[in-house]
Amino acid sequence: MAAQEEAAQLVAAAGDAEELEELVRRREAGEPPAWLVGAVEFCGLRLRVHPGVYVPRRQTEALAERAASLLPPAGVAVDLCTGAGPVAAVLRARRPAATVVATDIDAGAVACARTNGVEALHGDLDSALPPSLVGAVDLMTAVVPYVPTEELRFLPRDVLAFEPRRALDGGPGGTAVLSEVVRRATRWLRRGGWLLLELGGGQAATVAAEMEAACFECITVLPDEEGDDRGVEGRRMP
Repeated sequence: MAAQEEAAQLVAAAGDAEELEELVRRREAGEPPAWLVGAVEFCGLRLRVHPGVYVPRRQTEALAERAASLLPPAGVAVDLCTGAGPVAAVLRARRPAATVVATDIDAGAVACARTNGVEALHGDLDSALPPSLVGAVDLMTAVVPYVPTEELRFLPRDVLAFEPRRALDGGPGGTAVLSEVVRRATRWLRRGGWLLLELGGGQAATVAAEMEAACFECITVLPDEEGDDRGVEGRRMP
């Protein structure tokens, strides 16, 4: 975000000069702007972001829009590791007749997602999903922690200092949670249902191979605006 844009948001959020001074002080210390103003723009939606909750990234917008295009108008979607609920909120906005259920391991994130109109459940990955969804899900999405543990130190200082580590740390190589989602997804997806995952550089080949072994087809690596691998999608074999 440009400095001028940040400054304008802080001015708009402050009730008086004293509050503005406090917001500026917190920003100078590295606190995310979304926490200071309480919201972020995502795919044209204004979403609340509570302090302590992972801030939705613009890089995830393409995955959210792609997911919405794959979800049948009255289909069923599950969004794991929902955080503030950006992907689930986009699915609800683009497919208002669909059923969209989200989960997160962090109770604070679940509370935040609910303020954004998301049906969010508290639990690790799929552990909180109701049994009625087994084999009935048309689309599963997940923006899991995928930064390799050994590369966390290269993240911006502000991110490491403020944002929740367990929303970032994907274990050695960064694929631990990605692999677990691939393994669990087939239980919930109907035949022909789609799985979309965000990932980091160098992880696409590994995850795509795991998806193929788990009986997914039409596996496609999704690049970001700069041409780097940013996601992967696949359809459960009919």
